[in-house]
Amino acid sequence: QVQFVESGGGLVQPGGSLRLSCTVSGMMFRIYAMGWYRQAPGKQRELVAGITSSGSTNYLDSVKGRFTISRDNAKTTVYLQMNSLKPGDTAVYYCNRYPDVSSWGQGTQVTVSS
Repeated sequence: QVQFVESGGGLVQPGGSLRLSCTVSGMMFRIYAMGWYRQAPGKQRELVAGITSSGSTNYLDSVKGRFTISRDNAKTTVYLQMNSLKPGDTAVYYCNRYPDVSSWGQGTQVTVSS
C-alpha cells in the first residue's frame, strides 16, 4: 500500500519561506516521477511542481523562480522549497506520483498571511 506523509507546513508572513517534505513508502520510489500538488478552498487540486526519476523538473507558471522541487531517493523523500510566499499560495499541499496519482495522503496546510 502506497503511503505519502507530508510535513513542514505552517503559518508564514508574505515573503517568507517554508520547506515541505514528503516521505513515501510502499512503492519503488526511485523509478517514479513525483509531484507536489495543492488545493485551495473552493478550488480544484493543481500540480505545483514535478520531478522525474532522472531529476528533470517542471513548475506551475505562478511559482516559477520561487519554488524548488527536489528528491532524495535514499530517503524516499521529495521536498518543496518555497520562497517569497504570497497569500495566493495558501492551500493544503500534497505529494503524489506524477502524472498518474495514487491514493492521497493527509497533506500539510500552508497559510500565507500577515
